Amino acid sequence: MQEYKHATLLLDDGSRFEGYSFGYEASVAGEVVFTTAMTGYTESFTDPSYRGQILVMTYPLVGNYGVPSSERDAHGIALYRESDRIHPLGIVVSDYSEEHSHWNAEDSLGHWLRQEHVFGLTGVDTRELAKTLREKGSMRGKILLEGAEDIPFEDPNVRNLVAEASPKEVTIYGNGPKKVVLVDCGAKNNIVRNLIRPEVTLYRVPWDYDFNQIDFDGLFISNGPGDPNMCQVTVEHIRRAFERKKPICGICMGNQLLAAAAGARVTKMKYGHRSHNQPVREVGTTRCYITSQNHGYAVDTSTLGEGWREKYVNLNDGTNEGICHETLPFFSAQFHPEACSGPTDTVFIFDEFLSLL
Repeated sequence: MQEYKHATLLLDDGSRFEGYSFGYEASVAGEVVFTTAMTGYTESFTDPSYRGQILVMTYPLVGNYGVPSSERDAHGIALYRESDRIHPLGIVVSDYSEEHSHWNAEDSLGHWLRQEHVFGLTGVDTRELAKTLREKGSMRGKILLEGAEDIPFEDPNVRNLVAEASPKEVTIYGNGPKKVVLVDCGAKNNIVRNLIRPEVTLYRVPWDYDFNQIDFDGLFISNGPGDPNMCQVTVEHIRRAFERKKPICGICMGNQLLAAAAGARVTKMKYGHRSHNQPVREVGTTRCYITSQNHGYAVDTSTLGEGWREKYVNLNDGTNEGICHETLPFFSAQFHPEACSGPTDTVFIFDEFLSLL
């Protein structure tokens, strides 16, 4: 059994939360955010959108089903993980389960965190911590191991996190007659899986790649971490793609970048949406979907250019959940239709996009 050392989470408003380390033991600093997802911690931890953040899990028990196999599919994509590494700098939980049991588990969560050099903090009152973040907003924080030297607070959003999470080279999947470009700003693996179809040749390109040099039939813009306003190069490429009038779809940051190309402002939210249970209504209808989300920025739809409108709206706080063009095949979703790890209510968005090619 691991001997846990005392550690403290400090927020930049002076709040302190005491606990014990169960992961890699080195102090870290980043943006502290919370998720209310009840399951799927492996998928959350490997989501590139959490890059630079300290992630608080509000569900009390974490680690009881261990870490699944690192097995890959025929395309070399990890079957049970959303990328090839853990992206949060630290994980904060109420109760870490030392014992795990699951048919597909190959490791414990604590050992995986140590392998990946990610701090794990347990024994924290995550209810009180989440209340603090809801009332005051996401804030800078640091986890200090007892006896370690102090480190400064850091705001990861001042860096271009998309450039850090995006691949450096183009990867091509399949050999179908339809060419689709996926702009990978930090894409989850399940987005790639949903776009690999027999009829598609998929070009997975870096965030700043000039994809207009490809004679594509459709453009797809992925999720990603940090501030979308750092991605003006991508926005300009999208704006030029409008002239081709080919189908364009965006997910999460893809929604924000599409909106920015349409002239809209994108601003930081108080504490963002990070959960599996966000209710979203399709504008102009009574249809509502339960969605998976992970973002800290939102589109100001009042600043959208002419010819654009809001497509989806959040029923909790009224924020934008997607936009579309009134006459051209351009649309997006702020939520995650690939929904790994669930719910899958909106997976039809991939078929909606591919049917337009």
